[in-house]
Amino acid sequence: MAHVDGSRFESQVYAGRLARAAELTAAAGLDAIVVGTGPDLRYLTGMEADTFERFTALIVPASGRPHLVTPRLELASVRASAIGDLGVPVRDWVDGADPYALALADLGADPALAVSDALPALHVIPLADRTGVPVRLATPVLRELRMIKDAAELDALRAAGAAIDRVHARMAQWLRPGRTETDVAADLAAALVEEGHTRAEFVIVGSGPNGADPHHEHSDRVIEPHDVVVIDIGGPVGAGYNSDSTRTYCFGPPEPEVAAAYDALERAQAAAVAAVRPGATAESVDAAARLVLAEAGLAEHFIHRTGHGIGLSVHEEPYIVEGNTEPLRPGMAFSVEPGVYFPGSWGARIEDIVVLTDDGAEPVNTRPHGLTVLPASRPADVEQ
Repeated sequence: MAHVDGSRFESQVYAGRLARAAELTAAAGLDAIVVGTGPDLRYLTGMEADTFERFTALIVPASGRPHLVTPRLELASVRASAIGDLGVPVRDWVDGADPYALALADLGADPALAVSDALPALHVIPLADRTGVPVRLATPVLRELRMIKDAAELDALRAAGAAIDRVHARMAQWLRPGRTETDVAADLAAALVEEGHTRAEFVIVGSGPNGADPHHEHSDRVIEPHDVVVIDIGGPVGAGYNSDSTRTYCFGPPEPEVAAAYDALERAQAAAVAAVRPGATAESVDAAARLVLAEAGLAEHFIHRTGHGIGLSVHEEPYIVEGNTEPLRPGMAFSVEPGVYFPGSWGARIEDIVVLTDDGAEPVNTRPHGLTVLPASRPADVEQ
């Protein structure tokens, strides 16, 4: 699916999403959903905007035309979106006006409303005060929309996967002993943009003991020759769809215990990917990875879920975790990323994004999964 200007899709993509949103709103027994700024609004309209104290929201009724309420100050964001092409009425307002009345106009008395989960309470409460029916969350409607990716989204995720693979392929340029994690992270952030991302959403450089913290970012720790280093990087491309890929590196032959644990991790990641198929539950994919690590005596060292959905948000549904009995359906996209962590010593993680097709998992990342051995220095750094 072609992009209009690289930042959004063609307008008919958003027209189809709005129509489906109205159908799901009606099926949920709602009169309308109120979608505040953030990924949900971008999903439905291509509009990027922020809500602070001024109210911006798209109102999607179960029947009738959607409309947008926005401060006049934000009309530039509206013009850059698909809203004009779609013929969505814009009700702009200036300070001193009542934007909540504009939002609820034409919905009748006491409409049954649901709001997107990122809409601040600052705006939810004034809306709730104007209807006698308790306001609900629109999450059941919006999760169903965003969880199943359309062709345009899948193409964007494939492009994001290829872009992040190109960064991992260049890792030897930056990652070596003697540099700090923060130095490496700065180079990686720049490389993400060089390779097609609009920005670096996150950069994790976890060397040695820092690799045992799955959410470590980076620090002034100097990378040492014996370190195992976890590199987890990602960011949005084009219309805002994200990459997210983790590989683990070292600078020489690993110690036997490291090699054995990493071999089990590689087998666990492969088993989880193999378990991805239509109709399988999200928790069954998690269990496939966990079983391999448990058989290797590493169960206690795998301390997080196996994966998360991805799209306009880096983390979204479906979550690949024990207790999630959601059947997997074609069009879902999520990470498969088991890890093993040894506090005070080292850690490792392998992460691919996979797209579920009618036949199973299609990884959008193709870099090797093994523990990658990098040179301890670049040739130009070696003393003659």
